[in-house]
Amino acid sequence: MKPLPRPLSPLPCWLAYLLKWTALASVVALLAGSASALFLFALDTATRWREGHPAIIWALPLAGFAVGWVYWRFGRAVEAGNNLLIDEIHDPTSAVPLRMAPLVLAGTVISHLFGASVGREGTAVQMGGTLADQLSRLPRLAPGDRRVLLMAGISAGFASVFGTPLAGAVFGLEVLVIGRLRHDAIFPCIAAAILADQVGLAWGVHHTHYAIGIVPAITVWTLGAVVVAGIAFGLVGMAFAGATHALSARTKAWLPYAPLRPLLGGAVVAVAVWALGTQRYVGLGIPVIVEAFAQPLPHWDWLGKLAFTVASLGSGFKGGEVTPLFYIGATLGNALAPLLHLPFGLLAGVGFVAVFAGAANTPLASTVMALELFGPAIGPYAALGCVVAYLFSGHCGIYRAQRGAASKTHG
Repeated sequence: MKPLPRPLSPLPCWLAYLLKWTALASVVALLAGSASALFLFALDTATRWREGHPAIIWALPLAGFAVGWVYWRFGRAVEAGNNLLIDEIHDPTSAVPLRMAPLVLAGTVISHLFGASVGREGTAVQMGGTLADQLSRLPRLAPGDRRVLLMAGISAGFASVFGTPLAGAVFGLEVLVIGRLRHDAIFPCIAAAILADQVGLAWGVHHTHYAIGIVPAITVWTLGAVVVAGIAFGLVGMAFAGATHALSARTKAWLPYAPLRPLLGGAVVAVAVWALGTQRYVGLGIPVIVEAFAQPLPHWDWLGKLAFTVASLGSGFKGGEVTPLFYIGATLGNALAPLLHLPFGLLAGVGFVAVFAGAANTPLASTVMALELFGPAIGPYAALGCVVAYLFSGHCGIYRAQRGAASKTHG
């Protein structure tokens, strides 16, 4: 075997690279972290208002129509959201319009204020990517630098909205192509994610703490039980992605006029909330997620959240998919824990990240997120659950623009 050739680039080139991307990542982090902080503060205010005025749910159809009309009139170029960012990384064409950031920020806060079941990751990622892409107009940047800037913006947005800098960095590298990482963007993504998280904390952002309790010792039974649970998590993640895409396609075929779709979806959600007599399945659902780690919950909570989220996102409400997936995974794990003779906290934690891993095809980022949120003790179980969920979720995911480098299994 011939020895590897020695690198030809002198040290100053690598130093220039580090200085260049440290500066760019710092700016991206400042912009994305500040935008995420503003978004989280607005989201907390909207959530408190909705919880204090539950009758506002009846205005959800009108809110959906208003957001749909604004996007139809001013935001058609950015309506694809996360998929637009991923497409621009794969096949760069033109800079992402700056209006994506304020449109998705306002649209998501309005969705939460009036009671749609949506998340927050999509908003933070779109704001981070949009703001980062504006830097591509700077002189003396190579064509490939724009791809890296977009990836760094995605990582910064994800990291700052969840308080998980390492998971955010890996997410920006992993989400683009199933089964392949972009190693040329490792340093910018890590730097942007870590710094963006610190910017958010400097603004006073507080992230939810999840206590998983005691993690049992690894045995044949516990590993086998997590594998069984992982299969369920992967199938549910696949069902979520497929149902959301299918409903979106159906509503577009039935209602060509875009503002009517969230109007109809909002009416369905409002009537469902009235019929069930609870707002347990709207908004972020953080209190229910916290409960899932500590006590038994109704076995159908995960299905209720899945249905409400599919109805909201599939009809055109703005927001993200990830926090609802955390809710679905944690409550499904809570329901499976007694059946598999595992602690509620453990299986809720594994489900929290594994359903996301299956739906987004990001098992590495999901595993790292478990380590950051729950501690290293859950690592082996989380890794096993995320990988199994990833394998059983098929090749369909929540991001249509995500590409597949190869089959998930060698065969």
